[in-house]
Amino acid sequence: MPLSFFEFLGQLRANPALLGTVLLTLAVLLVNGWTDAPNAIAGAVVTGALPFRPAVGLAAVCNFLGVLCVTSVNASVAETVYSIASFGGGPKAALTALCAAMTAIVLWAGLAWRFGIPTSESHALVAGISGAAVALEGSLSCIRWDCWAKVVLGLILSTTAGFWAGSAAGNRLKTVKLSDHIFLLAQLPGSAITAFLHGAQDGQKFIGVFLLGTALAQGRADEGTFVIPLWLMALCALFMALGTLIGGRRIIDTVGREMVSLGPREGLAADLGSIVCLLGATLLGLPVSTTHTRTCALLGVGSRPDWATAGKIALAWVLTFPGCMAIGYWIARVFLSL
Repeated sequence: MPLSFFEFLGQLRANPALLGTVLLTLAVLLVNGWTDAPNAIAGAVVTGALPFRPAVGLAAVCNFLGVLCVTSVNASVAETVYSIASFGGGPKAALTALCAAMTAIVLWAGLAWRFGIPTSESHALVAGISGAAVALEGSLSCIRWDCWAKVVLGLILSTTAGFWAGSAAGNRLKTVKLSDHIFLLAQLPGSAITAFLHGAQDGQKFIGVFLLGTALAQGRADEGTFVIPLWLMALCALFMALGTLIGGRRIIDTVGREMVSLGPREGLAADLGSIVCLLGATLLGLPVSTTHTRTCALLGVGSRPDWATAGKIALAWVLTFPGCMAIGYWIARVFLSL
């Protein structure tokens, strides 16, 4: 039986550590919608297909629908995050460590936004959870490397395939003899589908955290059943959509103006390349970063790329795994000692 909303509220009232974890998870969801989702609409905004505000509204609605529709039929991405590491030590210690992990992700995401760098909350999530679990367990034996293998495979897919698909789509569209106005109009459904798939991917990851928290609170994180209630899908979708509505102009300026130069054809090609990769990863159940996929697709199609800006973004990506794992580890050590 799925957990009812009122049962969930009862658990929050009875367990302050779970309440803290839930509030931090909602904060990360908000930040994800704020800093990650704008990648989906960067091309449409930069090329003039949509003004910034309507584009943000489109992304918010499509993120919401992506979480609800895809999670209902395929929750394998959520299951991977749920199982990324094991937490022992009893419900109180396990929830304290998970709370520390979410604190680390909020700090990392806020720092990345401050510098306008499109980092991946998805990878920050798995790294922060893993680091906190290691602090709790005292060794790397708690890490489930088969789940990490899916994350690494998704990373390879999102970067290499994203760049290749964007470049291939760009080369094909160069031969299409249509006006720029047609390409601008085609970017509207392209951005909508990209935002939909962003919700399908990233919404599931945070659903996995919610379910992990409630399971840890009851001392049963290793049970085999995995049922996602509809109210949880709606809650995650709502907070991601609210985050998107806050905006994300800094991220759009970085990937769509500073990193590459885009025209209507290039913008549509980036949409098509991102859609192919995100859809394939979602169907395969691989937790990929929509930020990585989208950024690499833009690099694949954009003219006159600024490799210095791209290098700064790549450096942030490289530092995400060790950085968030270390922050999650040390914050967990502090929280557990209190």
